[in-house]
Amino acid sequence: MGLMELYEQNYMRVRRLCAVAPSLPVGAHRLSQRPNALDLHLRVVERTPYTETLLLTYYLQEDEVGFVPVPNLYVRVFNDARQAEVLSRMCAHSRRQVTPRSFGLDSELACKWHLNRFLYKWLGYCLHQGHGFTR
Repeated sequence: MGLMELYEQNYMRVRRLCAVAPSLPVGAHRLSQRPNALDLHLRVVERTPYTETLLLTYYLQEDEVGFVPVPNLYVRVFNDARQAEVLSRMCAHSRRQVTPRSFGLDSELACKWHLNRFLYKWLGYCLHQGHGFTR
């Protein structure tokens, strides 16, 4: 699957998972809870006439630091183009920027593909578990 197709597939999955997002104000936080699954958090970070930025994450307990957001993905949703892509580039545990070299790659395009492929798979997993933010 190519990068543009990933963006389109991610848009469809984000819309299925976060159906309520377009009606939420900036700063709104919602929680999806399912039996035998981690709680999924949604926060509306930013909205423009044609885009919105969402934060999707779990909060994992770590003894030394408390709760840590993982995978802590910022997702830009392009409503006019019907595409969604990962914006975040920070690794929650190390607080380091994710770069192409983080994946053993030598190009920004390949890095974007890996990040958005992860989003595609994770959204599918969340939907399979029954997560959803509905009206």
